[in-house]
Amino acid sequence: MSQAPSYSIARHATNRGILEAIGNTPLVELRRIVPSGSARVIAKLESANPTGSMKDRIARAMVEAAAADGRLSPGGTVVEYTGGTTGISLALVSAALGYKAHFVSSDAFSEEKRQTMRAYGAEITTIPSDRKRITEQLIKSLIATAGELSRRPRHWWSDQLQNRDGEAGYLPLGEEMWRQSGERVDAFVHSVGTAHSIHGTAAALRRHNPRVRVVAVEPSESAVLSGRSTGAHQIEGIGIGFLPPLWRRDEVDEIETVSTPESKEMARRLAREEGIFAGTSSGGNIVVALRVASRLGPDATVGTIIVDSGLKYLSTDVFQT
Repeated sequence: MSQAPSYSIARHATNRGILEAIGNTPLVELRRIVPSGSARVIAKLESANPTGSMKDRIARAMVEAAAADGRLSPGGTVVEYTGGTTGISLALVSAALGYKAHFVSSDAFSEEKRQTMRAYGAEITTIPSDRKRITEQLIKSLIATAGELSRRPRHWWSDQLQNRDGEAGYLPLGEEMWRQSGERVDAFVHSVGTAHSIHGTAAALRRHNPRVRVVAVEPSESAVLSGRSTGAHQIEGIGIGFLPPLWRRDEVDEIETVSTPESKEMARRLAREEGIFAGTSSGGNIVVALRVASRLGPDATVGTIIVDSGLKYLSTDVFQT
């Protein structure tokens, strides 16, 4: 009689808390949507993080820094304004480290995001939007409400737009991309929300290749980084309608715009043609990455980021076609 195989699990494998699962995400190469003659296009699959988003990285960096220097007291409450993705990640980190959470969001963002924050134990204050559109006025209303909440006892406001601790969370992402790419990244394309992720990832890549071309992406309907007027769009997670306080234009080589319809259609194409289930900001990243890849030609490598999972957008019109 054959004997059943025995399996052993390394003892250290059971000592890893959930926060240790953040990072070291896969790198994938796009195969079917990249035209012939274009550069290789690679993307970090950040949907492989615990909450399905790259924002797990910034949330851990901000909370751990605040806890270390005493701004966030044991058992305190983390406060933030959020479209949902950062809030979900902060809710995860808060739950894992024993903190409470109170976030300010809006019906302009997907219902799944607010439901997920609540599932992690967060309290949500919802600010109504103008026809579910993301505007400068809406973002500033979220910020003001979070500021009011933060004045309560033992409440710490992570204030992502102003918090410099967050950028450090993305340095490992750039290091991972460089290593996993075979140490070849000629251009890096990424959308801008708070600007932490584009600056942190680019800084790590430039340690290895000082000539890497950094391309920022923003909504064409609200292209304030490009010097145009603020406006309304539906690309969740980016395009806040005003210059992010931590944005550093001198660290970016060029700025490209992408429309809401382009971003949504690319998100659908990624699922149907590449098997990559992603949100609208990821769609925008890929639209621009393909433009850059076409310009650079077949001997180059263009890196970008799949920001989060399409599971966060099932209640929106992105995948209801």
